[in-house]
Formats: sequence, structure tokens, C-alpha cells
Amino acid sequence: MQWRIEENGAVRVIYVKEERLDAHNSDELKAELNRLFDSGIKDLLVDLKEVRFIDSSGLGVLVSGFKNAAARQGSLKLSGLQSQVKSMFELTRLHRVFDIFQTVDDALESY
Repeated sequence: MQWRIEENGAVRVIYVKEERLDAHNSDELKAELNRLFDSGIKDLLVDLKEVRFIDSSGLGVLVSGFKNAAARQGSLKLSGLQSQVKSMFELTRLHRVFDIFQTVDDALESY
């Protein structure tokens, strides 16, 4: 799985560089999220603008990251959801759990 991480103050922005976030690659993202949290990072922003498909494994990784952040008094926010990905969040009602933003800049302003 490919991603790029940028530091923006105390926030780390993870740009997911895959069209799919599913059972084939979600474990790699989970490991990276855990590594960042274990290194002391509390606030993560995951940009999904290149992701066109997400399944339950991908959703599970993001929920796990959300819980991990909350346990550390931090946050995990999302940006750039494509229509099909956004539909999955609405179908599972996860859009009520996550702070979701159109762009990375919009999300960064919320911190």
C-alpha cells in the first residue's frame, strides 16, 4: 500500500495513494496508524481523495484508528471522500462518528 505523510504542526496528514482500501491492503494502513500513535502523535488526518472503493476492512481500520486516537485524547479526521466512499460511510452511519471534510485545508482549519 502506498501513502505519503506530511507534518502540519502537531497533526500528521496521511495521503492514501490507492484506489482501493480493502482486505488486501488495510492491514498495512492499520500498522502505520498504530506506529504513528505509538510514536506519540495524537491527531491524524487521513485524506482519501484517491480512494474510490472501501470495504468493511477499510472501514474497520479507520474505526480502530478513531478509537485509538480517542483513547489518547486525540482525533482521527477524514477528508476528500469520493462519492462511492461517502456512500459507504452514510450507509454504515459512520458519517455521524467521524469529522469529515471536503479538503485537507478545511480539516486542518478545524484543529
